[in-house]
Amino acid sequence: MATSTKKKESGTFRVFEAVFEDGVLKPLQDPGLAEHHRFSVQVQELGAGDPDSALAAWHEVYEGLSEDDIAEVEAMALDRSRFSREDPE
Repeated sequence: MATSTKKKESGTFRVFEAVFEDGVLKPLQDPGLAEHHRFSVQVQELGAGDPDSALAAWHEVYEGLSEDDIAEVEAMALDRSRFSREDPE
């Protein structure tokens, strides 16, 4: 993810990826911040990035369901009409 800069009422904010190591939040690329300047930080966890763990977690969602139940859940998820903001008729 590249560093992005946006303007807010309270000032400019930047979005960039970082890793927390040895008690320090370390940007993965140059965030373009002034040295020794104080910043407010909002953190959103992006996940561990381990695809095998993610896949195993998704398999648990279907644990105990029959093939028919799984097919029904997937059909509902793929039915875009269920995502409409309009009231159902």
